[in-house]
Amino acid sequence: MGLKTKNGTIEYPAFFPDATHACIKGISSADIVASGTTGLVVNTYHAIVDKTVDTIEKCGGLHKFMGVKMPIITDSGGFQAMSLVRRTPGNGKITRDGIKFKMDGSRQSITLTPENCIQTQEKLGADIMMCLDDCTDPGESQKEQELSVTRTVAWAKRCKDEFQKIKKDKPLLLAIVQGGNSKELRKKCAEELIKIGFDGYAYGGWPVDASGAFLDEIVAYTAELMPEGMPKYAMGVGKPEDIKKCVKMGYNMFDCVLPTRDARHKRLYVFNDSVEKGYEFVYMRAQKHETDMNPVSNSCTCEVCLGHSRAYLYHLFKQGDSDAGRLATIHNLTFYSKLMAELRQLTLLR
Repeated sequence: MGLKTKNGTIEYPAFFPDATHACIKGISSADIVASGTTGLVVNTYHAIVDKTVDTIEKCGGLHKFMGVKMPIITDSGGFQAMSLVRRTPGNGKITRDGIKFKMDGSRQSITLTPENCIQTQEKLGADIMMCLDDCTDPGESQKEQELSVTRTVAWAKRCKDEFQKIKKDKPLLLAIVQGGNSKELRKKCAEELIKIGFDGYAYGGWPVDASGAFLDEIVAYTAELMPEGMPKYAMGVGKPEDIKKCVKMGYNMFDCVLPTRDARHKRLYVFNDSVEKGYEFVYMRAQKHETDMNPVSNSCTCEVCLGHSRAYLYHLFKQGDSDAGRLATIHNLTFYSKLMAELRQLTLLR
């Protein structure tokens, strides 16, 4: 079972690494493909801030610009409402019209509205667009969560209206369910979004509490609210153990910065024989790897595991060589590709 897009079919479940600035740090587009990665997420807000939107459009869209033929999701920028504005109110303001961001160290600002959010994603050439949403932390007040749901639904309607103006090569449009840790608000948000009608739905908001614990109950409840047979996207869910939980809950799409960020911080993922037996981290900063001629993983088929030893990767990191981050990133993305492939098999067997 999968989801057809303009640039390929997404086989469920699928993981989308974050290519936030239309790239993944330290690796080429060929490396991304070689890792078995089948889709990417690019951030609309950062494309605007980077002033690359018009350049990418003139180059024929993200796929031609990046040199990849795979489905690309463009995130709306709504997450930055939480990470940049809600957590630091001096960075901007959220109103019923949209999100105003003040730029660092200058008097300039940019405003994201539902309309320019969709227009920007069209210019980027996305396969899957996300509606602009007002993203919250689960611990925010009931009043703020209610405001978030009201804005999210109203913005989704405006996004849909703008989306319907697209006449050719129409992508898919997904809406994001907000509501914090309130089942009542999640239900209200989901029901209102379903009335508007979208190609799929996503869990929005931070999926962990202040202590870092995964919010199993509300994440599972939100999945139940989404229509069956459609994309159910658990945004920001990236730990392998959390992805496994979410697949059982019914989610079929995921994205996160974890595998690429961990690679740059010398944390490599290795299976304990199989998906069901879990995984462990290999910390390449540990001196015990200095003369270890074993591969990072005996079961991995990535470039580093087939051609290099732990000792060599340790050496590259110690030397500050750029190839260290590249090889580690390829390895972690290959791990996630295998994770998703095995979860697909387990899903088929159920």
